[in-house]
Amino acid sequence: MKAPLETPPKLPEKPKIRAAREAEMEAVRDIYAHYVLHSLATFEETPPTLEEMLARRRASVDLGLPYLVAELNGETVGFAYAAAYRPRPAYRFTIEDSVYVADGLRGHGIGSALLDELIVCCEGGPWRQMLAVVGDSANAGSIALHRRFGFELMGTLRSVGFKSGRWVDTPILQRALRPGGQ
Repeated sequence: MKAPLETPPKLPEKPKIRAAREAEMEAVRDIYAHYVLHSLATFEETPPTLEEMLARRRASVDLGLPYLVAELNGETVGFAYAAAYRPRPAYRFTIEDSVYVADGLRGHGIGSALLDELIVCCEGGPWRQMLAVVGDSANAGSIALHRRFGFELMGTLRSVGFKSGRWVDTPILQRALRPGGQ
């Protein structure tokens, strides 16, 4: 008989989700660096500098897209943002989301709170489609998170990344932000 899966203990309070400020980008960089160095969730292999993270935030914000943080007890414990999916003009109404939660805090609803607020913010803009480009088809947590919020698996790009000595797939999930279009 299998042992029951352990459920993470509940957090003492819900995280506060709000727009990220420049002052928090060092904490955001540190959260992201963990994934760069220890997971296949991102295909980056070297953690970006603080200056690069600031530039990425600025690129999203300059397009009117949200860049959010989750705060718990005054500490940044996750972040999420929307970015342009592709630079060509025909893609201007399609955006890509990213959600990262501090190591050790996954499974507490922080990612759900971030993605929920990100979707709400983006539904108020001109965008019609949101894509999740998931690093690694074995990333069950990210795939499940997106499916809970209405994303559908559109397909998987097989062996398109090479990281940590192995080939890695990229599942693509999609969610309409507003009706219309085919």
